[in-house]
Amino acid sequence: MDESWDGSERRKTQLREAAEARLAGVGSTEADRPVAELLHELQVHQIELEMQNESLRQAQVELETSRDRYVDLYEFAPVGYLTLTREGLIAETNLTVAALLGEVRKQLPQRRFEHYVTPEDRERWRRLFISAMSNEARRHCELALLRDDGTRFQAHLDCLRKRRTPTTRPRCAWS
Repeated sequence: MDESWDGSERRKTQLREAAEARLAGVGSTEADRPVAELLHELQVHQIELEMQNESLRQAQVELETSRDRYVDLYEFAPVGYLTLTREGLIAETNLTVAALLGEVRKQLPQRRFEHYVTPEDRERWRRLFISAMSNEARRHCELALLRDDGTRFQAHLDCLRKRRTPTTRPRCAWS
């Protein structure tokens, strides 16, 4: 298959085939209409489609603006945000979490968050995590966390389980 063949080309082909099928089903009464009337109707449909296309373009611009604003607020927030899997693995983080932990952000996903909790606070972390997974009530606690270089820092964790997808993931923030 040609590399230039993508989903948009496939959709155009499917749309064309559907239009051809509808046209084939048009009775002779439609075919007998004067050409000027049919041309006028086609021009009206063309203008309608152009208006819909412009509306879609505007919606896309608004969506991109909203996404960019969300990314700025999430990525550059002064508070660390992370999402954990049901198994306690880091699924995603913002840049602040990586900076606080002294890690390269790309290395954080699929690592156990517990790895960054000091040994003396791991049991409290486990209880908090189990409690956060049991219901959607907000949970919080103070924990000592470890940076990659071994230095410690105190963090106030605020955890909340949210349903984002079929799997439930707790989100934690700390300051």
